[in-house]
Amino acid sequence: MFHPRRTLRALLVPLAAGLALTALPAQTASAAGTLTNGGFESDGTGTATPAGWSTYSAAGQNSASFTEAGGHSGSHRLTHWSSSAYKVEAYQYLSGLTNGNYKLTAWVRSGGGQNSAYIALKNCGGAEQRTDLPVSASGWIRIVVPVNVSNNQCTISINSDANAGNWINVDDLTFASGTAGTSIHGADISSLAKSEAKGGVYRTGSGTTGDAITILKNAGMNYARLKVWVNPADGYNNKTRVLAMAKRIKASGMKLLVDFHYSDTWADPGAQGKPAAWAGHSYSQLKTDVYNHTYDVLNALKAQGTTADMVQVGNEINGGMLWSEGSTDNWSQLAGLLNSGYDAVKAVNPSTTVALHLAKGGDLSGTRWWFDSAVANGVKFDAIGLSYYGYWHGSLHDFQTTLDDAASRYGKPVFVAETAYPFRLDSDDSLTNQIDTTGELVSGYPANTAGQRRWMNDVASIVEAVPNGRGLGVFYWEATWTAVSGNGWDPTDASSGNGWENQALFGYDDTALSSMAWFRHR
Repeated sequence: MFHPRRTLRALLVPLAAGLALTALPAQTASAAGTLTNGGFESDGTGTATPAGWSTYSAAGQNSASFTEAGGHSGSHRLTHWSSSAYKVEAYQYLSGLTNGNYKLTAWVRSGGGQNSAYIALKNCGGAEQRTDLPVSASGWIRIVVPVNVSNNQCTISINSDANAGNWINVDDLTFASGTAGTSIHGADISSLAKSEAKGGVYRTGSGTTGDAITILKNAGMNYARLKVWVNPADGYNNKTRVLAMAKRIKASGMKLLVDFHYSDTWADPGAQGKPAAWAGHSYSQLKTDVYNHTYDVLNALKAQGTTADMVQVGNEINGGMLWSEGSTDNWSQLAGLLNSGYDAVKAVNPSTTVALHLAKGGDLSGTRWWFDSAVANGVKFDAIGLSYYGYWHGSLHDFQTTLDDAASRYGKPVFVAETAYPFRLDSDDSLTNQIDTTGELVSGYPANTAGQRRWMNDVASIVEAVPNGRGLGVFYWEATWTAVSGNGWDPTDASSGNGWENQALFGYDDTALSSMAWFRHR
């Protein structure tokens, strides 16, 4: 476990309480049109108020903010830490700015546990913009804060409202023209139709029964993801059901991502079984099957006025699809199948985005190997989707490294096709949840609604920070999969349970959770 160096705190004599409560330094004293000392290198170690910066605390705790050795790129960083609870702000006032859009970029680490820890841009003429510091105790994470300056000035603010022993590191800040944000604030709601048919109920945060899609839309959701199975045993998640759900999704004003599994049941890195109807087919016939099935579903969607905005050709296809013919053991054949799907999508609607979707969003080498192989074999695609579950797929730092690399290496937009987090650990049905112990959780993210919301906001912040505007956004996985008898995980077994209801966005009382607020992320 990483901890900031604490040996220096003896050098940082706390200011007298009376001095700390005096007026803030005159803003014109250090005002400049460019950020000064963004790398905290000017003063070395043990400086409570670095050159160009001011420090403020209402309770004489200025010493909780200080420079120390161990920078992201240079030799030093800014740290917030104290052995007792503290509230402290390091800030820098910029004036003489040309009005327009700006973006602050910063590299950060945090041990977590604070009431709040964030970087803000304020007094810029409009609403204050904030980005929380993700919990990352070892690897540095890049975050961004965009703002529109309309009064020729702006204040950069690094804030901690922390408990004893909590810490953050901040380094290498830059402030320059630019914008940031994410366009996809989505969720997979493939479970919804069957849930409703089996008696599932959804309520607003105040307890009023309502339509789940409307509740999600009102929370800020703007994109829905639906999986398609070929001929599932339970008759759900097939073409007919997807068509019906697409009408509701589009009527609500949301966009639609169609996720082709090319199977009768779950397709993922460990299972890519052919649909029964294609079982004995040759490789050549499978290419035709993929084309015809993809075209059929998407053309039917188009015909009813609900054209898909994005399509996944395959689901978590780390090992390929339609095994064994489409395994990654035979890349030329896998490429043929993927391109058959791509061609079918474009034949229906050339402007529909075609995404390829891998799991293991923190696996840099595995993701590189897969997409390098795809490119070498002439696979066509428009976007890259990664599943990223923090309790399975590596640290947030690993995730950012992989996502950034994919965007730059292949020159494509990237998005999180699946992520989720528990709001509690106990089960609401007889099946043990997939994540059900504190030891499985990501450090710094408790299994409560606050932890769930924090996780989603921090994942979205990492996507927002992908360079060159290539971070599209995030899909939450299975927001509506509450525990409803008959709506279990196995389409062949009506009595199977749900191991995911503690990661839905509706509580065990069926009410919308406050963590839905993540849909409002920039």
